[in-house]
Amino acid sequence: METFGARLHRAVAERGPLCVGIDPHPGLLAAWGLTDDVDGLDRFCRTVVEAIGDRVAVVKPQSAFFERFGSRGLGVLESTIRQLRDLGALILLDVKRGDIGSTVAAYASAYLDPSSPMYVDAVTASPYLGVGSLAPMFSTAAEHGGGVFVLALTSNPEGASVQRAVGADGRTVAQTVIDEISQLNSGAEPLGSFGLVVGATVGETGHDLGSVNGPLLAPGLGAQGGTPAGLRTVFGAALPSVLPSYSREVLGAGPDPDGLRAAAERALAECRSALDAVG
Repeated sequence: METFGARLHRAVAERGPLCVGIDPHPGLLAAWGLTDDVDGLDRFCRTVVEAIGDRVAVVKPQSAFFERFGSRGLGVLESTIRQLRDLGALILLDVKRGDIGSTVAAYASAYLDPSSPMYVDAVTASPYLGVGSLAPMFSTAAEHGGGVFVLALTSNPEGASVQRAVGADGRTVAQTVIDEISQLNSGAEPLGSFGLVVGATVGETGHDLGSVNGPLLAPGLGAQGGTPAGLRTVFGAALPSVLPSYSREVLGAGPDPDGLRAAAERALAECRSALDAVG
């Protein structure tokens, strides 16, 4: 069984270092001239998938924008996942789940077990009940060749008070998360399957990301203010492991499929240039 880390490594080599989010919030549906309902959601997603699903390495649907429409919205999410898989994109579902015991195991079953209709390649997860609380998610991912991206240093201003708080051992909460994920990836080749989420706008943080040996998702590029050139400041020597992520900067070029493709190609070119400049 091929690991998620190996699939991601190959996808980035073939399609380039870019993740594009699918975030169909009400304002974006309106900007596309679509109704804020399930039909508008479905048309939006089909257009994005048809435009970029066969050329982007990773696509990241945000689950909340589907969940707000109830069961029919989740039906669109399931359909979007199937379409993306048919086009060869890796699917990172942005759900930020985190819980304990049987509950986190159920989340893992919902997203990381191939028997589930919402089965994806990887998910985002919150570690703030303790990284160890996510163990059922890590084990399910390992069993089925999936991946988990754990929140570490997010760009929202509220995050710093928790993530940069210092524990009794002198490490910040974020560094503890980083170190525990690094242990999960120890010895993995060519890349570990357990990643971290580090915002592209957080600047220089003083945290050590050099031993993670896994993918570093960098959301916040484009409309949120992050730039590919600024990734060096955030990630330093860990830059080669970065997976840059765009959402509004690409999605705002719709609903014209050619516009979406062109925006994704521009984002990819900028990311290639920034990441190739390492060293």
